[in-house]
Amino acid sequence: MLRVEFHSNGNPVVMRIEGRLVGTFAEDARSLVLAKKIPEGLIVDLSELSYVDVVGEDVLRWLARMGCQFIPGNTYSSYICKSLGLPLVRNGRRNAVSAE
Repeated sequence: MLRVEFHSNGNPVVMRIEGRLVGTFAEDARSLVLAKKIPEGLIVDLSELSYVDVVGEDVLRWLARMGCQFIPGNTYSSYICKSLGLPLVRNGRRNAVSAE
């Protein structure tokens, strides 16, 4: 199961992803972003992410290419961010996480 919510307390908009970002659910998440007119600087909160498959990884990389920054929030999502080289939000700055 996947849940995607958008929150906006001014700027930036935060997209919270909860559950399993897999298969058609991952593609549906991509479609949500495309359907909304999201301003630049979208932050993706992965603190409740429980699993990502290859399609989900592709969607996360796509979000990064679109300029999104990520909040990992747990060990699994931290691992995903690091392994995919996703840019993290830290102290209000954008930092890329490099795979070691």
